[in-house]
Amino acid sequence: MYHYKPMYDLTQNIDGRSADDIAEDIEASIRRGALAPGAQLPTVRSLASDLDVSPNTVASAYGKLRSRGILITRGRKGTRVSARPPISVATSRSIPEGVRNLADGNPDPDRFPRLDGALRSLDLTPRLYGEAANHPDLVRLAKEQFEHECIPVGSVAIVGGGLDAIERILRAHLRPGDRIALEDPSYSGVLDLVHSLGLDPIPMAIDDRGPLPGSLFYALDTGASATILTPRAQNPTGAALDAKRASELRDVLDGFPETLVIEDDHAGPISGAPALSICHEGRSRWAVTRSVAKWLGPDLRLAILNGDAATVARVQGRQMIGAGWVSKILQQIVVALWRDESVRASLDATARVYAERRDALREALVARGIEAHGRSGLNLWVPVPEESRVVQALFDRGYAVASGERFRIESGPAIRITTATLDPAEVERLATVLESCLGRADRTRSA
Repeated sequence: MYHYKPMYDLTQNIDGRSADDIAEDIEASIRRGALAPGAQLPTVRSLASDLDVSPNTVASAYGKLRSRGILITRGRKGTRVSARPPISVATSRSIPEGVRNLADGNPDPDRFPRLDGALRSLDLTPRLYGEAANHPDLVRLAKEQFEHECIPVGSVAIVGGGLDAIERILRAHLRPGDRIALEDPSYSGVLDLVHSLGLDPIPMAIDDRGPLPGSLFYALDTGASATILTPRAQNPTGAALDAKRASELRDVLDGFPETLVIEDDHAGPISGAPALSICHEGRSRWAVTRSVAKWLGPDLRLAILNGDAATVARVQGRQMIGAGWVSKILQQIVVALWRDESVRASLDATARVYAERRDALREALVARGIEAHGRSGLNLWVPVPEESRVVQALFDRGYAVASGERFRIESGPAIRITTATLDPAEVERLATVLESCLGRADRTRSA
């Protein structure tokens, strides 16, 4: 649970007179924790008056921070500090003892495969600069998996995680000010990344089967040059494509052949839904990313990038002048786990466990007349009348959940409940507590 406090007297922390100095002072206040993530900033005219500077000076300072993703401006809601500004900030995010953590979006650590056998199999021969960046066995395994799932196979590379891949792809193709179609609600990390790159998000409405075709068409028709979609385990709603919706979205994209399409398959085999793709041979710009973090462990910072030759080459080029390559030790560990039949069996079992936990809570809520979404993945998305009140009420009753504000662009208020570690014995009490927090305890339940 996160408490965002407003900054009522920003002028106490600003000594600068130029746009650069004002921007630096605001950033320093955020780093210190004096100006909290989500805090409302004064209007341009108000702050200019308080500082006795030109409104253009303050507008320029705000613009510099917006272009770096530190501030966000959303129409009448004004200017705020980003919920997750791309700088190190002094914030407290601990959940006190005795409060059940259903807010963090994490998988169940008890469901990760053990690394003992993989570690014993490592080839510890020292690696040198100039060697091939991608482990050939890992590339081969990935290609075989994509082919088995009938997903197009283009160029394949190993990158340092799903968001790492997405950031490099966006930098390779887009420039600040470009428009991009995003699911609404969408993963907060993607939203933060898009804002930090100075891109303009166009929201796409989604339902339990993914983005609505009409909404995708509208976004592309109004100038979006790229889109990011989650084919399954969508965070935060749990949406997952089915064959019909995937076909409908491909039909829309056929009318926009130059659009960059990025699919973020972050949960892979533990999603609880089949692997589907809206990419197909013939698209000029496309990428499918598949992270291993949710199913093998977040510390294995690795993802598979599968895409058109130009996109993958650009990503690898940027990688070469930065990190260079993903650790060959990590790549060997993933190869060993991927080949292990017992690990593959455990992944199937983990997908079933996550589905049982997710479905149990969703069914308990629906039985109480509470709308809840979650076809796949690790979370439920529950629309609520007012996020802050419900989040605080649940916290007071011993449950920490995530406010939906960090995930939304224009969609309605909701909360995200992570069900990955939810014991079946907890479900009825949690559902009853949420019912009470929503003010429905006395409501007659539907038969």
